[in-house]
Amino acid sequence: MRGNALHRDGPALADAWDRLAEQAGQPNPFAERWFLEPSLTAHDPHGSVILFGHSSGDKLRGLMPIGRTNSYYGYPVPHMQGWLHDNAFCGLPLVEQGHEEQFWHSLLEWVEHASRTALFLHLSHIPDDGPVTAALRTVLSERGAPAAIVQREERAMLASEQHSDAYFEAAMSGKKRKELRRQFNRLSECGEVRCARSQTAEGLAEWIEDFLKLEAAGWKGREGSALASNPDTARLFRMTLEGAARAGKLERLTLSLSNKPIAMLVNFLTPPGAFSFKTTFDEDYSRFSPGVLLQRENLALLDNPAIEWTDSCAAADHPMIERIWRQKRTMLRINIGLGGPLRRAAFRQMVKRESSAEMMGDW
Repeated sequence: MRGNALHRDGPALADAWDRLAEQAGQPNPFAERWFLEPSLTAHDPHGSVILFGHSSGDKLRGLMPIGRTNSYYGYPVPHMQGWLHDNAFCGLPLVEQGHEEQFWHSLLEWVEHASRTALFLHLSHIPDDGPVTAALRTVLSERGAPAAIVQREERAMLASEQHSDAYFEAAMSGKKRKELRRQFNRLSECGEVRCARSQTAEGLAEWIEDFLKLEAAGWKGREGSALASNPDTARLFRMTLEGAARAGKLERLTLSLSNKPIAMLVNFLTPPGAFSFKTTFDEDYSRFSPGVLLQRENLALLDNPAIEWTDSCAAADHPMIERIWRQKRTMLRINIGLGGPLRRAAFRQMVKRESSAEMMGDW
């Protein structure tokens, strides 16, 4: 069993990485090669992020991007962190099923030796459920490592044994369903309304450009936070959707009016789960709630036998998605103390100052 920094280039890593994604006990598209490689190109041009790999028997069993930083919420605190960017919504490592505890032992040992000054390892957007997080709890207990949950956040999730129609009726009141039908009928008076769903790469390039233009025309464009507002994020969006399509993990939905897209949505399908990555709509038609109408169609995820749950990737208390998706997924930010007695004592003092922190004994 060994853990080390991986060389990013070369077909050997690419093949091993893709095999690992297929054998992971818990899916995370944001750690798969087709998403993470273009993310590093866009957001880590100098190569400062380390790809940590855990191997045994000459086989890659786990992988996680690790970064170093000297700033923690504006304070000068050196630490290491599971690396993410603003358009990556899950920080879980990819770990082969059955190797979760070995991965965390390997990572924590490597982090201890890789940095002599880091006060802690910060992990963000870690789901509270599943075997990978359960293994982390076990390993921290075995190692006696000081750790704290410094933030909990609940975001909308879709998980039900109900058929999509039955779920919709249970999730929304009769009054709200009637209002949506009225909005759809009024929209239909403006032209032909169609909803298209695709899991292929056919017409993908044009679809991507339509999405970028539609998002940029709305409030995100005005605030400068649209994907197209920055050439790097626009390129990242193109590359990740193309990569997801090649991997057979892309689903896209389009609500169109007279062949003009007025609402669009991207899902990443990573059985047994899925992730609703991005959505946008034409604000000129906001009185018809095109985004909600498209989410009504998106409930068909419940009818896909390969998908047991879908993570919304939305902010907590999102006003639109939580009108329809009624389950919750708890996401954690976790700090794990590093070093000898002095650094660990400093870590405990820091944790005490974080009002929402829960020490490991409360897990």
